[in-house]
Amino acid sequence: MASAAATELAHLLPSLSRSSRISRLATPHTENSPRTLVSFSSSIRAPSADLVCARNGRAPVVVAAGTRYLMGSLMKTEGMRFAVVVSRFNEVVTNLLLEGALGTFRQYSIKEENIIVVKVPGSFEIPVVAQQLGRSGDFHAVLCIGAVIRGDTTHYDAVANSAASGVLSAGLNSGVPCIFGVLTCDDMDQAINRAGGKSGNKGAEAALTAIEMASLFRDHLK
Repeated sequence: MASAAATELAHLLPSLSRSSRISRLATPHTENSPRTLVSFSSSIRAPSADLVCARNGRAPVVVAAGTRYLMGSLMKTEGMRFAVVVSRFNEVVTNLLLEGALGTFRQYSIKEENIIVVKVPGSFEIPVVAQQLGRSGDFHAVLCIGAVIRGDTTHYDAVANSAASGVLSAGLNSGVPCIFGVLTCDDMDQAINRAGGKSGNKGAEAALTAIEMASLFRDHLK
């Protein structure tokens, strides 16, 4: 009888031992149990003192305090010289754009003797003249004004694309900012609206761009 009991006990002991180990693994740590603390403070850090917060107009961004920002100024215009290349085609529109540009130059204290206006037959001819004026070294920026209005043929696309790419190339080749102030509109009403109508005067806006770019090149990039 005792022998049978001993044999049964011998069978039960390994099972009890395994159950005890499983129980210890499954049982959560109590208050007195040793615990390992994990800290994430080393991987999550606040911005250091040499970082500052700036705004790009939409959302805050973190930038290094030593970062330099170069921008043209609309106030430091003393001594600036500008050339304006104007298309005679669609002159009822381009004259209004020119008036807006010249008015802006006056508003920002650009002297009349420091502005030259060159008239060309159409917008297609603007880039080559702009490039020549830029290469002369006499001007801080060249403002290009024209108006291309869609017609019944694909001529509009050819002229508009050539004017845009040509003005860009003139600036790149001359090293002087050449500002694109050529309207590309579906009809005359759109053009008039952008030449002093309800959509403002794009000639005046282009003149502001010319002043800012002239300042940027003269004061920072030369």
